[in-house]
This record gives sequence, C-alpha cells and structure tokens, in this order.
Amino acid sequence: MEFKDYYQVLGVEKTATAEEVKKAYRKLARKFHPDISKESDAEQHMQEINEAKAVLSDPEKRLAYDQLAQQYHSGQDFQPPPDWDAGFEYSGHGFEDADLGEFSDFFANLFGQGGRQRGAGRGYQMRGEDRHAKVVIDLEDAYHGATRSITLLVPQVDAQGRVSSREHTLNVGIPRGVKAGQHIRLSGQGSPGIGGGPAGDLFLEIHFTPNPRYRVEGRDVYQTVPVTPWEAALGASIETPTPSGMVKVKVPSGSQSGRRLRLKGRGIPGPEPGDLYVELAVVLPPADSDKARELYETMARELAFDPRQRKGG
Repeated sequence: MEFKDYYQVLGVEKTATAEEVKKAYRKLARKFHPDISKESDAEQHMQEINEAKAVLSDPEKRLAYDQLAQQYHSGQDFQPPPDWDAGFEYSGHGFEDADLGEFSDFFANLFGQGGRQRGAGRGYQMRGEDRHAKVVIDLEDAYHGATRSITLLVPQVDAQGRVSSREHTLNVGIPRGVKAGQHIRLSGQGSPGIGGGPAGDLFLEIHFTPNPRYRVEGRDVYQTVPVTPWEAALGASIETPTPSGMVKVKVPSGSQSGRRLRLKGRGIPGPEPGDLYVELAVVLPPADSDKARELYETMARELAFDPRQRKGG
C-alpha cells in the first residue's frame, strides 16, 4: 500500500484554506467526473479527489492526517503505525464499511471502522500538545520560591484550517528548592485539546541567571568571597552575602586564595539540601599612598617569604 499525499492530489499547498480546498476540488471534479470526462482514468482520479476532499475539508481529520504525513511522502510503501492514532477518541457519525467501497485501501485503513482507528472521520477528541518553555530565574528564587509571569506563543488552528498563534500569559509559582534543568509541570496549561479533548501540559525548564558571584552544580553552590591579607593570615570571622542571606564565615588562620570552606546545608534547599562552598580570594590593598608603601616595604624587609620558592628546597 502506498502513502497518498492528498495535498498533491488536489494541487494545493499544505497551508491551503478550507475555501481553497473546496475550489480545487470543484475544478478537478469538473475535469474528472466520470459522467462528463473523456479521460481514460477519470474514475480513478475522481476516487482520489473525493478521498482528498473528505480528509482535507474536515479540520479534525486534516490535523490527524497532517501529523502522520510528516513522516511519509507520496508513493512511499506504507502501513499505518500501530500507535499512530494513540490519544484519539472518536464519536459522532462517520463512514460505515459499506461506504468505503468508493475509497482506496489507504483511506479505509486510516478512516474505516474496520481499522484500528475506528470511526475516524466521525470527529474525535485529542489531547492537546504539551508545551515547553525555558524560564530564567535568579538563584535566590530557588532558595525562597518566587512567582514569575511568562508569555508563550501557542499554536492554534483558525477557521480556515491555517495554523496561527496566540499569546498565553500566566503567573507561575517557582517552588522553593528547584534545581537548574528541572522541569515544572503545569497540568492543563499546554495547547488546547481538539474536539473537546483535554489540554496538554506545560513543562517549564529552569535555568539560573548568570551571576559572577555564584556557580551552581546540582544543589551545591560555589561562591567566591574576597578577604584581606591579614584576615587570611591571622584568621577572622567575616560576614558575607549568600543566596539565603547574610552569613558569618570563620576564616582559618594561614588561609590562601583558593581555599574552600564548606557550609553544610547552605546550598539549594531540598530533601537533601546542597552545600555552600566559600572559595577565598585574598585581595591586596593598593600601594597608592606613602603609608601603604611604607607598610609593604616593611613586610618586604622583615618577612622572609618567597612565593616562587618550592617547599622543601
């Protein structure tokens, strides 16, 4: 069995309106109707034209056919995939088996009661598409939770069968403890269903706003904190801002740049909260005054220190 391109049969674009489909059908019917046509294969052409009209003039059947047609081209060997109509529920009046004699096996397999897609062409319900969106939040939002307003462009089919879009704006609650890359599911906030079917879901993928102060790995957060040479050398208790607020950090004496201090449980909240790692960066005061230069010169004279000398000689 070969796949049939009904758009090709009628000679219309895939974006054709309902009126354009009707006009193309009428033109071809006048040419190939067996009662008036002199073409030798007029009856076969008329069957294909009728099939194409039956599918493309019905918005619901057309959407289902379009979904299937994305994977096939005209003349390709074809058998309906076992699950091609998964999620569809049909109702209403449609084609009885006795009516299908004038159509091809291709049509009967897709839209006949004897096929798996029972009652197709009678109208159906289909669950709406799931939608996906990237949401960029501040790291602090993951610590405290937040509400964000987002606007999505949602596809919809207009009265002519053309795909258009509309804006879908909604306020989204960002739960406390959300991680980068995590998806938040908003039930029923995806694309509308077809034929009264349920709407799809909206999945929001969380990303954090780039921040030079923080680096995030899973639930662990890494933060660079500047300290003075005397705080690093002598030890100190300092205060520093973190995503969860101000915290006190004890700097051990003899610390160097790059030393990492672990604050357990201060990472992104969760059933197993992450940790906050404070990475020390020793910052030297500038020698931009006589007093500052004098202090540096005193250190140079009195401290036997060569940072380029290897330990152990």
